[in-house]
Amino acid sequence: MRIGTVLDFGPRFDEIVSRTVDFESAGLESVTLGEAYSFDAVSQLGYLAARTSKVELATGILALDSRTPTTLAMTAAGLDYVSNGRFRLGLGASGPQVIEGFHGVPFGHALGKTRETIEICRTVWRREPLRHNGRRYQIPLPADQGTGLGKPLKLINHPVRADIPISIAALGDRMVELAAETAQGWEPIFFHPEMMNEVWGEALQRGTAKRPEHLGNLDIIVRLPFAVTEDPAPWLDRARPQLALYLGGMGSRESNFYNDLACRYGFADEARRIQDLFLSGQHAQAAAAVPDDLVRATSLIGSAGYIAERLSLLREVGVGLLNVVPLADTHPERLSAFETLRSLLD
Repeated sequence: MRIGTVLDFGPRFDEIVSRTVDFESAGLESVTLGEAYSFDAVSQLGYLAARTSKVELATGILALDSRTPTTLAMTAAGLDYVSNGRFRLGLGASGPQVIEGFHGVPFGHALGKTRETIEICRTVWRREPLRHNGRRYQIPLPADQGTGLGKPLKLINHPVRADIPISIAALGDRMVELAAETAQGWEPIFFHPEMMNEVWGEALQRGTAKRPEHLGNLDIIVRLPFAVTEDPAPWLDRARPQLALYLGGMGSRESNFYNDLACRYGFADEARRIQDLFLSGQHAQAAAAVPDDLVRATSLIGSAGYIAERLSLLREVGVGLLNVVPLADTHPERLSAFETLRSLLD
């Protein structure tokens, strides 16, 4: 099981880079950077590629509708090139708030777009002339939709790898099934290991049954707030606001993927209350309403012995990459916590 982290949007970038270099020296194996509606992840990962030498660099995520499938393929090949084969393409649908509210394009058809985007990317990386006649994308563009001058092209450059790893952020059954069938990795946010089989077991089985042998085992990639402490209560409180934000404010009352997930975990009443409080502007109260059991299940906060037990469980259910988010206040404290985690895994 590898240890990675997810970079924050908040600090100055020179601080992010310096900290990442320190963590790489301490054994960090993967770095993920998202976009949402912040700065683009690609330019920052390109800079990190120049300042690091071993750590995997990943997007978490590039939204499908933020770029054409071919641009995603070119971007992944370019980042893999400047990092000398250390890039992973993390893809996801995002949500209507970002796709329609920031990018100004309709949200929907994520399943078909994801499958076709993966097919297009892998064709580009193999340097085959690009021909794709899908339901969502037609390349070259048919003559009746354009000038008729488009022709199949192949990537000019030779990629470092003809099969760059792809991971899919997915929560719904059909998208999880697709990840298990087609991608190297699956990224479920707010991962509850005790509930994995109950919530996603059948979808994972269906996808795995169709999975090509050359893809190997599915790499489960989880993000976990992390603190080594004998007094977990204040650190659990630090993890509550993000859960409240997603369960309460990421989406509408009628459509919120993360709230739905909490319901599937068995927290339907609590999820409804969190959403009511958050949407009424009572954000602190919404955070306080996040149940301890949910925070504990989706984090890595506690004594070294407790964390060792959680690591065994995560390994048992197939987690291959722990993207820990240290909650300590200072960089030296975060490094120390990471070194403790590293020793527990060793």
